[in-house]
Amino acid sequence: MTRRSLLMGLPAFAPATALFEEIAPAVSGIRWTHQNAISPQRYLPESLGPGVAFLDYDNDGWLDLFLVNSGPSDFFTPRQPLQHALYRNQRNGAFRNVTASAGIAPAASFGMGAAVGDYNNDGFPDLFVTAYGSPTLYRNNGDGTFRDVTRQAGLDIPGWTTSALWFDYDGDGLLDLFVCSFVEYRKETQAACIAAKGGKPGYCIPRMFRPTSSFLFRNNGDGTFRDVSRETRIAARLGKALGAVATDIDNNGLADLFVANDTVENFLFANRGPKGFDDIAMAALVALSTDGFPRSGMGVDAADINNDGRQDLFVANIDRERHSLYRNTGYGMFDDLSFANEIGRATYYLSGWGLKFFDFDNDGITDLLIANGHPDDMVADRTPLVKYREPLLLFEQRNGEFRNISNSAGPAFQRDYAARGLAIGDYNNDGFPDALIGINGAAPLLLRNSAASKNNWLGIKLRGTRSNRDAIGARITWHAGGVTRSRYKTAGGSYLSAHDPREILGLGQAPRASWVDVKWPLPSTRTERFSPPAATYTTLVEGEGDPRPA
Repeated sequence: MTRRSLLMGLPAFAPATALFEEIAPAVSGIRWTHQNAISPQRYLPESLGPGVAFLDYDNDGWLDLFLVNSGPSDFFTPRQPLQHALYRNQRNGAFRNVTASAGIAPAASFGMGAAVGDYNNDGFPDLFVTAYGSPTLYRNNGDGTFRDVTRQAGLDIPGWTTSALWFDYDGDGLLDLFVCSFVEYRKETQAACIAAKGGKPGYCIPRMFRPTSSFLFRNNGDGTFRDVSRETRIAARLGKALGAVATDIDNNGLADLFVANDTVENFLFANRGPKGFDDIAMAALVALSTDGFPRSGMGVDAADINNDGRQDLFVANIDRERHSLYRNTGYGMFDDLSFANEIGRATYYLSGWGLKFFDFDNDGITDLLIANGHPDDMVADRTPLVKYREPLLLFEQRNGEFRNISNSAGPAFQRDYAARGLAIGDYNNDGFPDALIGINGAAPLLLRNSAASKNNWLGIKLRGTRSNRDAIGARITWHAGGVTRSRYKTAGGSYLSAHDPREILGLGQAPRASWVDVKWPLPSTRTERFSPPAATYTTLVEGEGDPRPA
């Protein structure tokens, strides 16, 4: 048995058939490399990126890719301008770089991640890029180009922003923006940190830097945003936020926020409507480890993993802290199931970043993919069992438990990476969810799913009319093969990344779904029934389904 098998709890040998196939640049056309600006001084922002995103920027029904690069900062001056990358889907399995023609300028700040959402409800996805330095809002012009409207929109904010997400927190039909803020950091603070370590090189632990408050911006409906962080009590909690997901933990129709913090407790902001948000993480038992200590939270996600109608949570942490799978008990609290699954054992020596609950084989049951990699490239000098580059993990849910099947997932799962952001999306429109992974200081990894072909599926794109056009916050329920399942359309999740806005509903061996119900988000009060066909994508429009009783 190999060292990897021992550490990850895997069988020693893997089946010949891969579940995911790595697509080489010669096939995909993606010839781009992340520049992490690594230096002898080891400035902390070097270690955190990059994020990645799936988006259909030109509305042709095929997913395109956005890749975030670093850029100039107080500690780094590139020899030549660094470029984020926008790749257009050529509909044949390959992509073409259209960054310059789309109006995406060279990076003006040290880029981190991306959030995608149609904030002006014009039918075209817009793009928000976070950074160490000022973030950037790119408005989609609808003609294949973007325009930088950061200042006009009121989003020219200072500091160090990481993950971000678009969601409608107040139910007015307009997407608002939540932005994670990391630590107080400057070139000078890094020098002080290194001096405190006796002059030894290496990335400083975030515990050594002051926390900050994250941002909530309300959409004014005229292309501008207002900072409501204080009045909603988001700013009352100081953290070191890296990952966030918007979901409805108590089924009251209002979107809540789960935020992963590094070296301080996590936040669970419960949405109280006009009263703002309350952080209930401590009472809900998701703030700290089971031993009562803060951990290094990075990636997060939410999904109903056991089909009980309640949203469960996940947070990935650094090595020797274990990742946590939280089951929603329905009583305002969560149980950590990591030790009851293989997740706890498999992640003990790993550091997790991007991740996603998704149904990789379309059997209707939620599975999990995690991208790992330690933030410090010199960690093995101190801890031999922990490496800088680490393996991906794929967990399949069987009989209510998450089983580590990484050894059968394919050759890409047998290699190690300094992985960071992760996005899930069906880039070739075959109904099988694929994966895009950002690698620190290297080329991205594109994985094509070949595991779902044995099962049936249907794909839906929701279009709100009274509710926000992206229908963030909708609840989808479908019946197939004698089983009824439900899914909440979350916002954000993973780390620094954005997923396919469409939903793939796994049907298992059922030839079709008997029906699909959509409970549209506020301000809508509609629940409608649709009958979309299997094995294709269908747009479901609010107001065009059969009304269902409230």
